[in-house]
Amino acid sequence: MMLKLTKKADYGLMAMKHLAEHVDRGACSAKDVAEAYGIPQEALAKILQRLAKVGLIRSQHGMNGGYTLTRDPKMISAFEVIKAIDGPLFITSCVTVRGECDQSDRCTIREPLRKVNESIEQVLKNIKISQMKEEPEVLDVNVKKSEAMKPLDLVTIS
Repeated sequence: MMLKLTKKADYGLMAMKHLAEHVDRGACSAKDVAEAYGIPQEALAKILQRLAKVGLIRSQHGMNGGYTLTRDPKMISAFEVIKAIDGPLFITSCVTVRGECDQSDRCTIREPLRKVNESIEQVLKNIKISQMKEEPEVLDVNVKKSEAMKPLDLVTIS
């Protein structure tokens, strides 16, 4: 088994990226987003509803209706989007709250796996929707270069 995002999470990230890129043009319809990426419209509509339900996007009705981000894309993490669509991320069942398996008594890697899971979670929390845009992000001149590069540093597992 490979660690892999679900198709739904993929679509959710694509939709959020699209909304971030079109933030100055007002709301985008589900149809706009679906057509831009060749995503089935019915599937995308459900994903957008889920993202709206957790408050990452807002739905606007009427003539210029559609979806808009509720926050600055620099403040929305990939982790939030994935969690909204797929629920909590666990690489193995034993990392879950009640996760037990036949090897529980003899298992020596439960803690290392928990650390791996935590690290992946941290990386995804550090990746912001704004960083997923195609255009190069303009760095704030008041931020030191070392600080500006931090969000994409990988977490070290010790």
